[in-house]
Amino acid sequence: MNPMTQRLQALLDTGKETALLRYTLGKAALDDAQPATALEHLLRATALDPHYSVAWKLLGKAQLALDNPTAARQAWEHGLACAQDKGDAQVVKELGVFLKRLDKQQG
Repeated sequence: MNPMTQRLQALLDTGKETALLRYTLGKAALDDAQPATALEHLLRATALDPHYSVAWKLLGKAQLALDNPTAARQAWEHGLACAQDKGDAQVVKELGVFLKRLDKQQG
């Protein structure tokens, strides 16, 4: 575990749980090729803030890394709806691309 992740985990261990902290830990886990750990953090991030579109985006990536394209699609579709509701055009665009790629892969 890298020093930044250790500090973030220590913060979580003190009880200062937020969706942003869980998202950041999930992103760090994905960056470290630990999709199962990322999944835990990102599921919690989306539970803490169901409208956190970027967390849904990463949750889909974690699900795909764990070879669960159906769950990835569900996460990305939920994230897309959240991003559209918030007017977050960049996330809408990214999730649209991810969903199109998934469609091509599943043929």
